[in-house]
Amino acid sequence: MEFKILKKSKKSKARLGILKTAHGEIETPAFVPVATQATVKTLTSEEAIKAKCQMLICNTFHLHLKPGENIIKKIGGLHKFMNWPRPLMTDSGGFQVFSLGFGRDFGVGKILKEKQNIKIGIGAQPSFLKINDQGVIFRSPIDGRELFLGPKESIKIQESLGADIIFAFDECTPPLADYKYTKNSLIKTHAWAKKCLEVKSASQRKKQALFGIVQGGKFKDLRIESAKFISSLDFGGFGIGGEFGDDKKEMAKIINWTINELPETKPRHLLGIGHLEDMPIIIKSGIDTFDCIAPTHYARRGIAFTSLGRLDLGKSKFLNLPVNKKNGENPLDKNCDCFVCNNYRRDYIAHLFRAKEITALSLLTFHNLHFFNSFAEKIRKDIKNGEI
Repeated sequence: MEFKILKKSKKSKARLGILKTAHGEIETPAFVPVATQATVKTLTSEEAIKAKCQMLICNTFHLHLKPGENIIKKIGGLHKFMNWPRPLMTDSGGFQVFSLGFGRDFGVGKILKEKQNIKIGIGAQPSFLKINDQGVIFRSPIDGRELFLGPKESIKIQESLGADIIFAFDECTPPLADYKYTKNSLIKTHAWAKKCLEVKSASQRKKQALFGIVQGGKFKDLRIESAKFISSLDFGGFGIGGEFGDDKKEMAKIINWTINELPETKPRHLLGIGHLEDMPIIIKSGIDTFDCIAPTHYARRGIAFTSLGRLDLGKSKFLNLPVNKKNGENPLDKNCDCFVCNNYRRDYIAHLFRAKEITALSLLTFHNLHFFNSFAEKIRKDIKNGEI
C-alpha cells in the first residue's frame, strides 16, 4: 500500500490524497460503505461499483462465524468470493466487543443520544461476553457456542480473508465508561496492538497494510497517549475508534486531539462515523477515509437521502404524486443523476416499500450510496478548488 498527499487545505486540516493498493486506487477523502457479510445489503458488487463505491469494509467477526475464513481463503480470498475487484478493508472484531457487550447491555452507540447517569467502572463486564488481558470470550449469536478472539486470532482470520487493509484488534470502549475503565482498557489495546504486529506474517505485510487503532474514549490525555503510542509503532496507517462523547461537538474535539499526534504521511481512517452532516467536520479535521452504515441502514427503513433532506417513503403522502409537468417524472431527488433517479418515480418506490417488495430496498440503497459517494466527491472538488 502507498499513500500520497496531493494537496493540503490552507483553510483546515483537510487534504486530498491517493491511496494505492493491489486492487486499485482510492481518491481520498473517501466514504467507505459497510459490507458486513461480504456484500452491500440488497446490491450486487457490480451495482455497488456503479454507485461510486471505491472501497468497502467487511466484518471479521461475522465472516468468521459464517461461512468461516477457511472457506473464503480456499476460494482465493474476499475479492474473488464476493466478485469485488476494488480495494477492501476488514475490521478487527473490536467493534463487536462493544456492540455485543456494553452497547447491547445499555442500548447505546458510539455517540450518546442522551446523557445517562450510568457509569461503567473498572472491573465491570458485559452480560454476553467476557474481556480479559488475552482477548475476548464471545457467545456465538448463531448457536451459542463459546469462541475466543484475541490479537493473534483476529490477525490470522484477516490474513485468510485477504483484504487490502486490516486493523489491529482492540477494545472499542463504551461512552458510559469512566476514566479508570478507559485507562485500563487502553493498556490492553496497546498490548494487543504490539501483539498484532508480532504475529503479522512477513509475507502478508506486502499484500496487506495493517492499521493500528487509537482509543482513549472522551478523555484528552488518554487520546493523546494512545495516538503517540500507536503512531510510534510500525503500522501502515491508523484507525481512530471507540466512543466519541455526548454530541457531535465533542466528537470533533476528540478527533482533533488525535490527529494532532499522528504523522501526516500515513492515512487515517475514522471507524463507524460518516453521516452526511459528519463529513465536512471529519474531513476538515484531517480524516482520509471513514465508514458508516447510514446509507444502507436507512434505505432498509424506507429513508432516502436527498439534497432537500431525508424522505420517509413509508408515509402515504409520497403516493399518488402529481405528474411533473416538465418531464412527467418525480424522482427521489431532481438534483441527483443516479440510475434510480433517472428511471424511477418517487411514488413507485414508496408503493414498493409499503408493499414490502425487496426491490424498494435495492433502489433506495443504490440511491443513498450514490448520494453519499457524490457528497464526498463534491468535498474533494472543494478541497481541490481551495474552498475547504
